[in-house]
Amino acid sequence: MMQKLLPFFFIVLSFIGYSQNIQLSEEAEVSILTCGTGNESYSLYGHTAIRIKDNQNNLDIVYNYGTFDFETPNFILKFVKGDLQYFMSVSKYPNFEYGYQYENRSIYQQKLSLSRAQQQQLFESLNSDLNSNKRFYTYKFIDRNCTNMVVDKINTILGETIIKTEEPVEITYREILFPYSKQHFFEQLGINIIFGTKVDQKATRLFLPFELLEVLKSTPLNKKQLVSETKTLFEARPAAFEPSIFNSIYSIILVLALILLANKKWLNIIYFIGIGFVGIFLCLVGFYSFHEEIMWNYNALLFNPLYLIFLFYYFKNDSKKIILWSKIILAILLGYLVYILNKIHLYLMLPFIMAHFIFLSKLILQNKKNTTQNQ
Repeated sequence: MMQKLLPFFFIVLSFIGYSQNIQLSEEAEVSILTCGTGNESYSLYGHTAIRIKDNQNNLDIVYNYGTFDFETPNFILKFVKGDLQYFMSVSKYPNFEYGYQYENRSIYQQKLSLSRAQQQQLFESLNSDLNSNKRFYTYKFIDRNCTNMVVDKINTILGETIIKTEEPVEITYREILFPYSKQHFFEQLGINIIFGTKVDQKATRLFLPFELLEVLKSTPLNKKQLVSETKTLFEARPAAFEPSIFNSIYSIILVLALILLANKKWLNIIYFIGIGFVGIFLCLVGFYSFHEEIMWNYNALLFNPLYLIFLFYYFKNDSKKIILWSKIILAILLGYLVYILNKIHLYLMLPFIMAHFIFLSKLILQNKKNTTQNQ
């Protein structure tokens, strides 16, 4: 969905400046390119781009949305806040293809049945945006990325919303996202912890490259198909994947089991301090960030900031307050469990739910026993 700053971007930008005066020929082709997934976080979901090819004009270029520059000052803070400026870039197709071949990521092409007037309008619109401040935009994970920026641009040229999600929509954004990170457990865990209620809404917005690829296969245009031809330009080599206990839920289960079995007070305190601060982060980042995907995050009920209050009494061995706060947090934990019972990421959170439930239940029983003995 995103791609890093392309080398020689400004050289290519100056190269494309002259193309605004080009009149596309009858040989011109406009295509949507869908690029395969990669192993980096920015490439987990693939990439979408627009290719314009015209042999008569010696033209073969690719327009990309979602380009970003790691050299941007305060990059991480801007990314988290959601006001990082992404931009549209352009490259010659051979360079574009080489980059994805090097990363072993497939490239699929869907040629669009646009009239010559529509092709020219799109070409001029893209170049106009590229050579103005319109090339910059504020990235949003669901609503403004390389895929739906392309969708919106093509729909504008067509004059109506031709490309859209098939209705009725039965699947959520989280359910669409979930399979993409199946071989990247910790990315999958982190994504599902940081995302809040928005991604549990029905996925009415086209926002992923391969989702668009599938929709385009059956999109009609004037009693014919919008896509006139589909090609595989490069097929990635099969990647051998060997599951590892260190890249799976079993690593989390093992760590939590060791903490419970060790039953060391200092270790419990360190763990739940971490959990409490994760909860504070989930609460505060929702107010700080413009990303709607991380607002109203119910995972703060599992990674609960109240653990920090609980730990104060746990450290002081105040049995009555330990029992009180354990019951409060347990009630919240049970509410959280009920809420996510129908969510696809339930199994990711179950080890934490069970470990916290066991820990708090044991503390309640132990401290009730201590209170009884002291009476």
